[in-house]
Amino acid sequence: MLTEQSAATVRATLPAVGAAIGEITERFYARLFDAHPELLRNLFNRGNQAAGTQKQALAGSIAAFATHLLDHPDQRPDAMLGRIAHKHASLGVAPEQYDVVHEHLFAAIAEVLGEAVTPEVAAAWDEVYWLMANALIAIEKRLYEESGGPGLRAWEVVERVEETADVVTFRLRPADGGPVAGFRAGQYVSVGVTLPDGARQIRQYSLTGAPGEAVRQISVKRVRGGATPDGEVSHHLHARVRPGDVLELSEPYGDLVLAGTPDTPLLLASAGIGVTPMIAMLADLAAGGHRAPVTVVHGDRSPADHALRAAHTAYAEKLPDATAHFFYERDAEPGTRTGLVDLTGIAVHPGTRAYLCGPLPFMRAIRTQLIEKGVAPADIHYEVFGPDLWLAQG
Repeated sequence: MLTEQSAATVRATLPAVGAAIGEITERFYARLFDAHPELLRNLFNRGNQAAGTQKQALAGSIAAFATHLLDHPDQRPDAMLGRIAHKHASLGVAPEQYDVVHEHLFAAIAEVLGEAVTPEVAAAWDEVYWLMANALIAIEKRLYEESGGPGLRAWEVVERVEETADVVTFRLRPADGGPVAGFRAGQYVSVGVTLPDGARQIRQYSLTGAPGEAVRQISVKRVRGGATPDGEVSHHLHARVRPGDVLELSEPYGDLVLAGTPDTPLLLASAGIGVTPMIAMLADLAAGGHRAPVTVVHGDRSPADHALRAAHTAYAEKLPDATAHFFYERDAEPGTRTGLVDLTGIAVHPGTRAYLCGPLPFMRAIRTQLIEKGVAPADIHYEVFGPDLWLAQG
């Protein structure tokens, strides 16, 4: 909770800070990478930095946190903080790195806002920062304790499966022959690779195997840039990694996980590579004999582009009360639909808990349709691959 004096100052200055937050975060990253170039090479996603999405996400999270402190002074935004903390933990973020961020962020604020940053204003926003940072540090500490600590472990690729022209599945086992810890369906792992220029880059990929298997399974889409840079790590994995090679993986993290009871109706909606966490969820539901209705919805460019389609169908067919609705923009087959995903005409059961994963416009559209069908907003959960721009734009 902010002190009364700081709350008043933050409320008065939030419009000015909010208007400048994009420039502030841009200067922050420039200062940070100038002082610590190793962070850009070895921790931060160079593609997201080049595209500007990481700056947008940071700006959005700061503004959202400050706004929440003002609007709900007695509540902590645990959902937002938890999502960020899981991503940080998968990357191995350490408490002392928050001091580094603080130094360069507040220097950037002073550069952009100049004389407007009085000692009173600096103290108030310092309080906002440390409320957020200390909350994240505490959550990340708990996550590390649950997972056995930060860091990446060596895993050997035992199988490579070409799912589509742009999606490959890798099955991996611990290179040290040790045990494989469990995970919750919907979680992801960080994968660390060393690129040809010597940079060590880390990306997150959803686990697509069933929880409890003796191997880990990830399915990687090759990111073709277009208006943004090509995906460095996805292209490296597609072009260079074969059975017998070794990758570094974190323990599983992520807060988009199945919840509820066997009597809770579920809806799993995905588009494109957003199918990946849904496969693990369906595998888990099928293994557990989930008896309530499960509605499976997926959209893709074509059946040939639908990664893990056989598993998607097979797991749904194993459930006693599941229906699958596949939408394709072209080449739709009998039993599937042509066009973008549309929930019109699809039954949504009372009390449904929904999970969404895919491009942001897709998830926004599905969320709106679900609410119109009576699903409570609190029962709609989502996963964003990359920086959370839903939060940044919310």
